[in-house]
Amino acid sequence: MALTVISVGGSIIAPDNIDTSFLKSFYEMARQHIEQNEDNRLILVAGGGAPARKYQSALREVNPSASPALQDWLGIRATHLNAMLLKAVFGDYDNDELVLNPTADDVAFTGKVLVAGGWKPGFSTDTDAVYLAKRFGARTIINLSNIKKVYTADPRKDPDAKPLDSISWKDFRKMVGDEWNPGLNAPFDPIASKIAEEEGMRVICADGRNTENIRKILEGLPFEGTVIGA
Repeated sequence: MALTVISVGGSIIAPDNIDTSFLKSFYEMARQHIEQNEDNRLILVAGGGAPARKYQSALREVNPSASPALQDWLGIRATHLNAMLLKAVFGDYDNDELVLNPTADDVAFTGKVLVAGGWKPGFSTDTDAVYLAKRFGARTIINLSNIKKVYTADPRKDPDAKPLDSISWKDFRKMVGDEWNPGLNAPFDPIASKIAEEEGMRVICADGRNTENIRKILEGLPFEGTVIGA
């Protein structure tokens, strides 16, 4: 994959506190991939993680009538913080401004790495990843979170839930629905899924904490994860 978009879930950047061990391992793996071939480039889109959930939860507790848009904005600001951290980590490879609107006319990608945060209410950074993939011609998005595979149901609630190696967009969208709510816990958000299906993209969901497995995905080797839209 010459150009790959990676949605880096906030659950692995900041599951509670910032996971510096993950960041070091992810940087080294990504650096090796970038240096392996002059055409290899990465677009990294950061999620909000624990800071987003904590601020959204606090708002709902203090003001239960707070609008979904306001809750979304708190989560979006958390993604900006995580994205700035990623941008600083990859400073030697990132020559451009942090992307906060993937549809803006002035988005530039002149380096080897481009980093983005959240854009606006109504969807998660998964959707930002899809917009950037469409803009720069990437056909595959690697979606990294704290789960190894997509399951037939939430394994925390359903003991009969089974892990999936692959699933069609049609079947996946039946599972996640069509609506977005702030803080929604889904392998890939519904709005992003709709656009990715329309664009004929595929999404690989994998455990982002296993950087050796991410390397295998980038190199086209057998990996552990779920392919959506295979």
